[in-house]
Amino acid sequence: MMREITLGQYYPVDSVLHRMDPRTKLFGTMIFIISLFFANSLAAYGAATLFLVLVIWMSKVPFGFMIRGLKAVMFLLLISVSFNLFLTPGTEIFRIGFLKMTWEGLQLAGFMALRLVYLVIGSSVMTLTTTPNQLTDGLEKSLGFLKRAGAPVHEVSMMMSIALRFIPILVEETDKIMKAQMARGADFESGNLVQKAKSMVPLLVPLFISAFRRATDLAMAMEARCYHGGEGRSKMKPLHYARRDYIGYLVLLGYLLAVILLRR
Repeated sequence: MMREITLGQYYPVDSVLHRMDPRTKLFGTMIFIISLFFANSLAAYGAATLFLVLVIWMSKVPFGFMIRGLKAVMFLLLISVSFNLFLTPGTEIFRIGFLKMTWEGLQLAGFMALRLVYLVIGSSVMTLTTTPNQLTDGLEKSLGFLKRAGAPVHEVSMMMSIALRFIPILVEETDKIMKAQMARGADFESGNLVQKAKSMVPLLVPLFISAFRRATDLAMAMEARCYHGGEGRSKMKPLHYARRDYIGYLVLLGYLLAVILLRR
């Protein structure tokens, strides 16, 4: 299951979405997330579905690879759907003891499931088509206006991109440690919830040690290269908008207007 997490990974392929400016993709992800909270009808979610399918097709990332990240949030998805399905008041469909399913709960649970699934896939599209360096530069440029207030924009952007970059690294490290512990007789599957929590101790301790070691190595490498902040540093690939980025902004604004108009 550890290998199913796609958030933070980069999928190298030549596509229109890969070539777009990272600021456009950051803005597009933000617009898509906002639109999901505006949508409250089948028509609005239909527009979101068409937009997401178009983006995935433009990214040239295999759809099977894209939806792998959903397995990591399946437990959260089941909990959210169950609570909305049985605890929403309204017209009763059937009852199991003190739990009852309502038409309103069924609709709310369906929208909640779609929203969570689209949030995961939409966020994964951005990280799969944007390198950590591009993400750092895009965040720094997008939040540049905060520098006037004294905010450490570059440092914050760097920390966020490093955190995203470390997700697949730590996932791979967790998978290796888990296989090593299982080869020594560790059991992570059987037992009740308390026993499963105790069995995670042999996994968490070496994982934390490995994470701190990697963080120390990264800090030493940055210091050895005389990294002391991003002010005045030159860029190997300076960001600039192309025609496709302006078209992307127009498509995003049109999509957001369509979702707002299709709300009930």
